[in-house]
Order: sequence, then C-alpha cells, then structure tokens
Amino acid sequence: MNYGFIIDNRLCIGCHACTVACKSEHDVPIGVNRTHVKYIEKGTFPNSSREFSVHRCNHCADAPCVEICPTTALYTRSDGIVDFDNDRCIGCKSCMQACPYDALYIDPDSHTAAKCNYCAHRLDGGYEPAMCDCLSSRGDRIWRYG
Repeated sequence: MNYGFIIDNRLCIGCHACTVACKSEHDVPIGVNRTHVKYIEKGTFPNSSREFSVHRCNHCADAPCVEICPTTALYTRSDGIVDFDNDRCIGCKSCMQACPYDALYIDPDSHTAAKCNYCAHRLDGGYEPAMCDCLSSRGDRIWRYG
C-alpha cells in the first residue's frame, strides 16, 4: 500500500497550525519549514479576497530528488513515502534543484538537506502524521491521509 494525502485548501484559514505541528514534531529550526502556507490574493479592491494554499513534499511516485541524489540519502520506502537519511547527505543541493515543488531546504544546524517525511516515524508506530491535527475554524479536518 502507498500512502497518499488530500489537503482541502478551501477549509484553510491560514493559521499555520500545520506548519507549527510539523516544526514541533521534527524540531525544525527557525527560518526554514517543511510545510508552509502560501497566501494568494485574488481580485482588486474593493472586490478582493485572500485564499490559502498549503505546500509540502508531494512524495512523488517517480521523485526527481531521489533520482538525482548522488549519495542515495533520499529514497522511496515500500509504502511510497520519500524519506531521508541525514547521515548520507553531503549537502550538495541537487535534490533542491530537482524538486518541482520547492519542498527541500538546507537545515542550518546539520547543513544537510531536509524535507517532509510524512511523519514516517508516527505512521510506523500506528499514529497519524502530525499535520492531521490541523482543523478548520468549523472543526473540519483540512488534511486527510491514507
């Protein structure tokens, strides 16, 4: 079985709860994010609105970051999660250039690439990814996985 996820951006209110949950779960340093919320302005005043779009690694079936990594630090697990081995990374940034979603960054503490790993450690333990804790203002779940 391969995991997948759905993000209902129509329910997102731009609160960054998903970003905070991820930063807390993975101790992500200040200044970088594995998940971020993009603000999209529509229309012109006085008929304008703001929409939000959550961005993160999409765990591509044929992930270009995995293919280009010279040290195989990035790899695809049997369940489809694109995971990362920090000890193998040399910080060459090839994966960052290959990713069409701008989902990788260089960790300022370890000087290696980092990205969303779908909270693989939580899934392996029978728990939901941290991002699933995010609720809309109405109490609806914005993230779904399976």
